[in-house]
Amino acid sequence: MKLNEANLDSDIIEILKEQGITKFYPPQAEAIPYALDGENIVLSVPTAAGKSLIAYLAIIHRLKKEGGKALYVVPLRALAREKYEDLKEFERLGFKVGISTGDLDESDPRISRYDIIVCTSEKADSLLRHGITWLDKIKVLVIDEIHLIHDPSRGPTLEVIISRFKALTPNTQIIALSATIKNAGELADWLEGKLITSDWRPVKLKEGVFFKNQIKFDDGSIEKKDWSTKKSLELLVEESIINGGQTLIFVNNRKSTVSLANKLSGAVKDTLSDNEKKGLTKILSLIKREQVEKMSIAQTLLSCVEKGVAFHNAGLSSTQKRAVEQGFKDRLIKCIVATPTLAAGVNIPARRVIIRDLWRYDANFGMTPIPILEYKQQAGRAGRPRYDKEGEAITIAKNSNQLDQIFYNYVLADTEPIYSKLGSQSALRTHLLSVIATNFVNDEESIYRFINSTFYAYQSDTYAIEGEIDTALEFLVENEFIKQIDNSYISTLFGARTSSLYIDPLSAIQLKKSLEKSCSKEVTSISFLHAICSTPDIRSLYLRGTDAWVEEKAELSRNALLSDLPSSSSQEYEWFLSDLKTAFLIEDWIEETPYDKMVSKYNIWPGDVHNIIEIAEWLLHATREFARMYNFSCVSEINDIILRVHNGCKHELLNLISLKEIGRIRARALYNEGFKTVNDLRGVPIERIAKIKTIGKAVATSIKNQIGENEKRGIRELGEF
Repeated sequence: MKLNEANLDSDIIEILKEQGITKFYPPQAEAIPYALDGENIVLSVPTAAGKSLIAYLAIIHRLKKEGGKALYVVPLRALAREKYEDLKEFERLGFKVGISTGDLDESDPRISRYDIIVCTSEKADSLLRHGITWLDKIKVLVIDEIHLIHDPSRGPTLEVIISRFKALTPNTQIIALSATIKNAGELADWLEGKLITSDWRPVKLKEGVFFKNQIKFDDGSIEKKDWSTKKSLELLVEESIINGGQTLIFVNNRKSTVSLANKLSGAVKDTLSDNEKKGLTKILSLIKREQVEKMSIAQTLLSCVEKGVAFHNAGLSSTQKRAVEQGFKDRLIKCIVATPTLAAGVNIPARRVIIRDLWRYDANFGMTPIPILEYKQQAGRAGRPRYDKEGEAITIAKNSNQLDQIFYNYVLADTEPIYSKLGSQSALRTHLLSVIATNFVNDEESIYRFINSTFYAYQSDTYAIEGEIDTALEFLVENEFIKQIDNSYISTLFGARTSSLYIDPLSAIQLKKSLEKSCSKEVTSISFLHAICSTPDIRSLYLRGTDAWVEEKAELSRNALLSDLPSSSSQEYEWFLSDLKTAFLIEDWIEETPYDKMVSKYNIWPGDVHNIIEIAEWLLHATREFARMYNFSCVSEINDIILRVHNGCKHELLNLISLKEIGRIRARALYNEGFKTVNDLRGVPIERIAKIKTIGKAVATSIKNQIGENEKRGIRELGEF
């Protein structure tokens, strides 16, 4: 379908042409008439088949025609950034594009200025909880990766967002984008929309299994290799690169990403041109520039990237992951070894995808096979539009039985159907409190009606649903989140604040109890850190056999804790120690323990430290808000802990760290040189500050600018000192 055959304005067509789009793919051509007519759509097509463009065009077309706003909801922050950058291309048509993925305890009034808002599902849910005034202006709601309704953690939130929009603004067009799933028709029926499904891809995909020096492909072909079987994976990578391609390798754990990337780096390095080596130095510089604090895992990453290989997993920092992704997009990094999270993230296709591990460890069941949908998402990354005529997704079998199992259970198999996860008590109590606290529903009839509008109800038995709802309502009443007056439900102040703070009601109960107990105790930072780590909103660290120190330190901390130490023979004891171990990690962070030491001591990755700290800061904010209600005398102390957690420093550095570009490492360097406060830096020659380790000329100049002393005189090149 040619561009001018669609009902699009000429200025939109011009932008598409500038992006190199001259015609629409078959699934796009089928979807466009419905999208531009304002109909609800479920677009279930393979990766790289152009789903997002349909959503973009539906938004631009309708907003250009009617005005209003659009909300583009994605599951991950990295995806939000990608979609935001795509939509910014249309700003020249007069639209303002914004992104919001941050604070969940505010309505974020600044985003009301934008016409198109990209956000995560949690942020969209938070906006609904805070009663945004511009809800009725939303003309188009895009739900990216709607198959994640199947995910126990994200699914219920996604489902409730859609259900509330269906009820509050029935004229809002809903566009749901998905990978190919077995029961996409159910989603379309639930949304009362048009299903567009297709197996078409812009680059042909061949899926195959490697065994005994040959690849058996799904199209019936067999490709023979004259290789050493022991080096089959390395040779598959090398062959792809030599032929001008790139390779993604998926493994089942983080350690394997590092070890395999190291193993491959020697062979990949030999394939790099001089220009590619020069290009890689820019990526190395970016990673180094963002790394104020030295970390051994970062040094390992730098060593791999220098040779054209990288590893990618949730343990890396967001800056490191972005640098790796961009290096791959720029075709400088030739091979990434990743965990499956990359397959569900940003769009980085490769000529060849190698899926090394089809089994993954589960704490409850041991080694279990990965879902077919996950395999298909990984395989779907094969084939780079504009670069490749076909992509290859290859798994490696160890014997003939495994060859057949992989071929028929994965390569030729259909993906599993998806099911709602809203029915769990945890999800129901959280989202029922939300809809009651925002006055969206206020009695049993409206509650049942709302739940009956969900995908959960579409797939379930009505009688069973009412029983689950009643159980959740009883919990909320008994724990004073809501009150029942005659036949109506209203939220208490405690319930309303719990909902707006975006925490699990069980977390709110735990924090309330801790604050009430703190009235009669001598509290320290560990008191509140353990309290937040005892909630279900933070995932506690596992105990290892070498963690006897946690038990010893627990005894020393007993008097400061806001909950009783369970008996060592009880089932709760190990969970208690896991929570406390997590609290000790945060305590080490605010005591300025170096990253490498924490990584070694707690057996985690730098990215894990960051994730725990981010959640801890959010839960401490909630604790402070509840302290205003239940123990106001704690507010000041909690506020101090929040600042320390945010900056990772001792109290004595809080004044210095208020300066921009001064993190905990630079603040400590300044402090150790005798500059205890910002005031101490006044009147000090800029070259004196610049000589301090980690500071340098640029940061010293910035400090002087911030304190109103932009000294131009006496500044010499650093090499003179």
